[in-house]
Parts: sequence; structure tokens; C-alpha cells
Amino acid sequence: MFCTNFLPLKGQEKADTLEQVSPYAIEEDFDISADLSHPAWQKAKPAYIKHQVQPNDNMPALVETEVKVLYSDQNIYIGFISSDPSPKDIRANISDRDDSFQDDYVGIILDPFNNNQQAYQLFINPLGIQMDGMRTGNSEDMNFDMLWYSDGKITDSGYQGVMKIPFKSLSFPDRDIHNWSIQFIRNYPRNSRYQFVWSEVDLDNSCLICQNGQLTGMKNIENFNTIEFLPYGMGFQSSTINDASDPNSGLDHGPIDGRIGGSIMYEPTSTTSLNAVVNPDFSQVETDEAQISANETFALYYSEKRPFFMKGSDLFSTREDLFYSRMINRPLAAGKVTHQSQDYSIAFLTAYDREAPFIIPGRYGSSLVQSDVGAYNNVLRGKYNVGSESHVGGLLTTRNQQEGHNYVGSIDWNFLLTDNYYFSGQAAYANTKELDEPELFDDPRTLGESSYDAAFNGEQFGGILLTSEFSRQAKHYNFSFGYTSYSPTFHTQSGFINQVNQRRFDASQSLSYYPGWDWLSDGSVSVSGTWRYDFSGQFQERYIFTRWSNNFGGQTNLSLSFLPLNDERFRGRLFTQMNRLMIDVSTNPLNELSLSGHVDFGKYVNRQENPTLGEGYNISADATVKPTSRLEMSLSYSYSTLSAANGEEEYFSGDIYRLNGNYNFSKKLFARVITQYNSFNEQLQIYPLVYYKANPFTKFYIGMTDYLNHFDQPGPNGFRGFKETDRQFFVKFQYLIRS
Repeated sequence: MFCTNFLPLKGQEKADTLEQVSPYAIEEDFDISADLSHPAWQKAKPAYIKHQVQPNDNMPALVETEVKVLYSDQNIYIGFISSDPSPKDIRANISDRDDSFQDDYVGIILDPFNNNQQAYQLFINPLGIQMDGMRTGNSEDMNFDMLWYSDGKITDSGYQGVMKIPFKSLSFPDRDIHNWSIQFIRNYPRNSRYQFVWSEVDLDNSCLICQNGQLTGMKNIENFNTIEFLPYGMGFQSSTINDASDPNSGLDHGPIDGRIGGSIMYEPTSTTSLNAVVNPDFSQVETDEAQISANETFALYYSEKRPFFMKGSDLFSTREDLFYSRMINRPLAAGKVTHQSQDYSIAFLTAYDREAPFIIPGRYGSSLVQSDVGAYNNVLRGKYNVGSESHVGGLLTTRNQQEGHNYVGSIDWNFLLTDNYYFSGQAAYANTKELDEPELFDDPRTLGESSYDAAFNGEQFGGILLTSEFSRQAKHYNFSFGYTSYSPTFHTQSGFINQVNQRRFDASQSLSYYPGWDWLSDGSVSVSGTWRYDFSGQFQERYIFTRWSNNFGGQTNLSLSFLPLNDERFRGRLFTQMNRLMIDVSTNPLNELSLSGHVDFGKYVNRQENPTLGEGYNISADATVKPTSRLEMSLSYSYSTLSAANGEEEYFSGDIYRLNGNYNFSKKLFARVITQYNSFNEQLQIYPLVYYKANPFTKFYIGMTDYLNHFDQPGPNGFRGFKETDRQFFVKFQYLIRS
């Protein structure tokens, strides 16, 4: 990732002084090698990464980096020669793609449309391990994957790397002569995490992309009539305990089963893509990390991990989560059409879900309902760019199941008012017709002051959402003022809105400083506050949050936070003076070791049916050890406890352990074992996996999932200890065919 603490982008126009480079045109493509021995490299004009941007700007780069660019009608080639006064200090590990952001790396930020709206981010570590993402405004989508090629090697004087990027993998406008926006980057993690750039970046100009240099003069490049076919096949065998209450009942071993399916993509031009998938595979290869939910009354958010929904997800995103693709739970088939141009983008997705879930939001909590109800889902998103870093957009989602439906329409905007000042927001209306199935969900709680209740009893109602924010983003001083409201009857079955019946006022400001010392590179002081009321005007919550954060030598960050004011009404009872202190620390002093930790303690609401005030604390810690460049061990631990303020009763106490071990045989062959224990439900989960990844889309997996529950049954026929309750073996293969 590049400058993850960078401020949101600003739409200042490109300066005449920005760097330019013209790539050298070649007639025939060639296989890349990190030694950069092909004769064409000697003919390309070099560019040099000369400027520091992190931890502070207005400084020269500490090391020399030379960049050369070639192109053919099919591919663009980028070579890096990265000098280092101490090559033994280079951080480089063999890992799976997208797992090398703590290493040294070089890369590019590439905006083919040259409109400062969106950019590809492609990086490689010194061994050529790939990392890629998509930047939209201040948001980085690192789940983005793209087909491209790379190589890298460490030398006696530093390291060299090379990228080969097919034009078929990029979206770009149809022009005779192409001038693209590009930035060359080098990450240099030593005492601090230094980052250097080719085209100088001013941190007081909050637009990162618009300070890119220019890649000029490319002609006759091609990307049309591209077809991709991604079939898959998998086999699996599942076993489940015969009697969940009897640990000695044994497992019921199901038959060996299988599934086939696949997707197809057709791109008639470099700006338009049509995608379809039949019987998609959404097996549990990637596991959700457990979260502590003992005192949580709202549905928890989990990131999307399924390739079909991850690809192009940035085109569907809005300020509020009105489309959350995990609400399409088990689709039979899905399709997607996207189009991007210089001035606008449009995207459409449709899917039939065989097991539609529901989130029923409320004032004090939400309910997640799993079902076997079939649902037809449609999502339409359009965005029009109004100058640099400004846009207006619209989103429409529909979901139809049996006699019920949910329709949501919204508009959103982001405007650059003047240098460093923005006005953004979103407004939406939702119309909901409930299922008439109270046996599926029969909660009688009312929706605010309306005559409707939460139960699935066939009611029909509408609701509104409105959010807006005025903000300033700059190098030293930032502020924002915002307003958000969700009416009690605003439901979005295609999105993730888990709390409604609120009118909320937010404000924040922060001051950043950059001493540039060896022991302290930069830091910030911030304060923010929120006042929340329900739609009847009753006060619900207010708090002031203060934070002091500093980046020290050894890539160490220490943050102290405090709640001097924290009052909340929960289920009719007002709790006051719930002060809390929070401490966060992280450090990555060595390639072989990184540590982080968090602790917060003070007073909390015990969020039960009859709420009470409690005292407690939460602790989390993470440690990653790399004994060799191929082996990585990560351990995470979370603990949470809450007791009555008078100490007479413990409301809850428990922890979660997660150990992730990875051994990387090569750049394409990996083995992984995840072991996770949750003391709240006394369950042990084990996920061994061996996989081969030729590229982001051609993969082979073989693995299993194993769940063991803890039993404590006394007596001669009882059982004490862990017993296997669920197990699945699986093997999967998918192969990308591109023409």
C-alpha cells in the first residue's frame, strides 16, 4: 500500500512542472527477467525516483532508484534498478501475492484515464512477489487482483525488478495517442517507513493522483474483444456428529460429492466488461477471523472474499453501505456489466440467491436472520465525474423474494468547493414489503414511533437516509462537520445498515506535526465528538474522543486515546460518566519480527435485556515471526471481560486465539495451517491447506476444515474434552483461459 495515512485526494489541476517520461516502443514482446538484459532496456530513457513523501515531504530520497519504461502494442514493461548502501538490510520474503507490504518494494500508481478519479496500484518486492490494488479517492481496495507478470532479484548493490502488464488487463480510453498519469514509488523500510516518489508530492496538496507525472506518446496499443473463461471443479466430503449433545455418538460420514461451474467475461473494448457466472464456488478456502461478540447487539461486518464480487467492487461502492455483496449468500447464477469512460462509469449486477439472509436493524440492536428463501437481486450504480475529484452518483438496489421486496434508491455526491475543502453526502429512500412468515422471524419490537414492528408479518413501509459532511484536508490542520440520519423504517436488504432510528451530529479536528527526528518522525493530536438522538427527539448518546499518536524510530507507533465524555441511553436507561482509556502500540523493527497490541479499559454498558453499568477491559495482541524468508508464524489473541461496577458479578469473560502458520515452498506453492480457539463457544477450528497459485486466477487447493467442540459431561458414560463435531475435506481446481 502507498501512504495509507495519506489524506483524501483534492482536485487541484496538474502543474506544468510535473515529470514526464516517454516509453520506448518495441515491435516484439519478450519474456521478462530481473537482470534487465534485453537490448531494449538500454535504449529506454531513464527516470529517477528523487523525492521523499513519507514520513515527510520536501526531502530528497535517501537512495537512488532508476526506472525505465517500454511498450509494445500488447504490453507495457517497467524496470526498476534500486540501489542500496546496505543490501543485507533489504527486507524480502517469499510469500503469497499481496502479503509483502512490510518488505522493500517498488511500484506504480497508474491512471490511464488521466482524470484523477481512480488508479491501479501495482507493486513488487525485491523477489518479484506481486501486490496490487485499486485506489479510488482516499480508499484503497487491496482485494483487487489483476493478471500481470513480474520478476525480481537482490544484487550486490541493491535489487532489480521488472513488471510486464498486458493492456488486456487495463481499462483505458480509445485514443490515437495515449498520455497516462503515472507515479513511480519505492518503499524503503528501515528506522522509519520511508517512501520515495518520482514526481514530487506536496503533502499540503491532498490530491495524490493529481501529482502524478505523465507517461506520454504511446500509440497503437490494443485491448478489444478480450474473452476470459474461468471454469472450476471441486470435490468434497463432509462429516457431522450424529447427536450434537452426545460426544460419543460418532460422525455421520456423508458421501463424496462434487460441483462444477465457471465464469465467462467478454470485453468488447478496453472500457466495457460483461461477466456471467454459473454455480459459482464460494467454498470456505478463506476463513473469516473470529470476532468477540459477547456484548455486541448489532450484526458484525465481514469483508468480501469471493472473487466474482471482489472484481469491480469499487464501481458499486458509495458513502454508505447500501450494497453489501455478502447479502447475496448462495447464488445459483450471477451476471455483471461495467463500463468506464473519461467522464462517467456505470455498473449493473444481477444474481439469484438460494439462501437469502436478512439484517433487521433497530435503535439498540439488529437481528441477522438466515433463511432458505430464494431472492432475485439487482444493483445498478452510475457515477458522473464533475471535474477533478468531484462527482455525483446514483445507486438502485432491488431484491424480490416470494411476496416480499426491498427497493432502495439513492444519490451521492462529493464536491471540491475550493482548495482543501469538500462537501460530500448521500440521500436514499427505501421501500420494504416484508415476507409474511412470522415463523422465520417474530420479534415484536416496534420500528420507532411507527405502527410497524420488526416481525415478518407482511407489512409494507418506507424509510429515508440522509448523510452529509463538510471537511478540510491538508498537511497540518484538518476538520470535518457531519450530519447523518436513518429513519426507523429504513431497511436495506442488499446493504449493511445495522442501526437506524438515529439523527447524529459529528465533528472532528486534528493537528499534525513533522519534526523529522531519528527517534520521532511525525505525529498528530485529534479530537472528535458525536451527539445522537432518535427520531422522537430523545437523547441517545454523546461522547468526545481524544487521541495522541506518534511514529517513532524502529517503525514504532504509540497512540493514546481517552473518552473524557461518554454518556449513552440504552433500552430506556441513561448511563453517564463512562470514561475510558485506550492504548495502541505497533512495531516492526526487524524483517523477522512485528508486534502490535491494544488495550482499553473503563466503564461500559452491559448490553442485556435489562442493561447495567459495568467495568472491564479489552486486550488484543498480534505477533508475526519470520524465522526464514519462507516461513511465517502469526499469533493473535483477544480477551474481553466485563463485571458489575460493584464487583459482585462477572457478566462475561473470554478470549480468542488464532495461530496462522505459512510455509512458502516457492513463489507459487504454499502450505498453510490456521488454528483458532474461541472460549466463548468453546470451539476449536483447524484449517490446513496446500495450494498452488500460477496467477491470481489459476489455482489448485487441497485442504480441510475441522471443528472440535468442548464437552464437559460427568459420569461413567460422560466425556470431558474436545470432540470432533464437523469436518470437511475438499479439493478444488480453477484455470483461467484468456484470448
